[in-house]
Amino acid sequence: MMNGSTGSRNHVNGKQAQSVDSPRPSMLNNGPKHRPLTTFRRCRGVLCLVIMLLTAFMMMVYLAPVTTFLLRFFSVHYSRKWTCFMFGMWLAMFPFLFEKINRTRFVFSGESVPPKECVLLFANHRTEVDWMYLWDLALRKGRLQSIKYILKKSLMKLPVFNWAFHIIEFIPVERNWEIDEPLIRSRLSGLRNPKDPLWLAVFPEGTDYTEKKCLKSQEYAAEHGLPILKNVLLPKIKGFNCCLQELRSSLDAVYDITIAYKHRLPTFLDNLYGVDPSEVHIHAEIIQVSDIPTSEDEVSDWLTERFRLKDELLSDFLKLGHFPNEGTEEDLSTFKCLANFVAVISMSSFFMYLTLFSSVWFKVFVVCSASFLTLATCYSIHMPQLICLPEVGSHAKKS
Repeated sequence: MMNGSTGSRNHVNGKQAQSVDSPRPSMLNNGPKHRPLTTFRRCRGVLCLVIMLLTAFMMMVYLAPVTTFLLRFFSVHYSRKWTCFMFGMWLAMFPFLFEKINRTRFVFSGESVPPKECVLLFANHRTEVDWMYLWDLALRKGRLQSIKYILKKSLMKLPVFNWAFHIIEFIPVERNWEIDEPLIRSRLSGLRNPKDPLWLAVFPEGTDYTEKKCLKSQEYAAEHGLPILKNVLLPKIKGFNCCLQELRSSLDAVYDITIAYKHRLPTFLDNLYGVDPSEVHIHAEIIQVSDIPTSEDEVSDWLTERFRLKDELLSDFLKLGHFPNEGTEEDLSTFKCLANFVAVISMSSFFMYLTLFSSVWFKVFVVCSASFLTLATCYSIHMPQLICLPEVGSHAKKS
């Protein structure tokens, strides 16, 4: 799961604590699956996973040495641009799986967010796959290649996927603020180039929602005079405030995202097999950066209030079955999804042919590339820019 914030919660005084209630059964992973797990769905899910892994492997071992490392010597901007373009093509296969193959219904509500260049998104963390559904929103806005996450460092142990997390510059954290703060600030300072679009997604709760965590969060709130939240956990402030501080001068907007599911909370395997969820509801609200306070204590109060409003929004969702002002985004184009899928499969198949049936030097290249990617990921190596491209140099002189 992705975690967008680390560090302790700030105390908020002067707020009367409410009684601690158990989470509602409908908020938890109860009830039957939306679709039965048949042999066909299981086989199709395994096939989808194999396709995802093979295409990711082939695209990265052949393209990453050029786009992510060689080109970066000349221009960090163009290196990111081409790396993220290729990554966005591969990543677009997940919304294709969710919406076109699994037939999961996505319902967008609230405000229709514009495709801003530099955005900080924060969302509630209901389940281990919330972060994947943000791809469906980003794809509709043409920003799928620009989305980045702060994630648990343990996820950097996932084979193949850890290469992708590294080359597209996700930020791994250890949940130790003394270690995480300088890393987050350093990484974000390198992502503030106005020529590089950025959608940074954070989950201030720091972990996904469970009954045990909810009760613990409510007990903490009762002890410190904070709002008792039933549908979300109390947000942690330090990581979110750090991101806000580092990016505030370059942010175009902040998007407050609330995610809810019909009937049952999905898992990664539910997504893979297509048995859940039946519906994903994503509610968006645009917040102007100037409306967000600057001091950490005030940001703490502000963020806690935002999550109190999220809690009310989710309570209303449980009663009504929907968020207000639905229909803010159109459905994905089936033709475009298929065209992208064919392009990724064709490219990967060509690379696979070169590896298996062409010169032995392609096999040597794949081994060397995979070894280099593993080394770079393990030691978090990002190549420096050593030579300026002519157009970059001339631009710098003019400015």
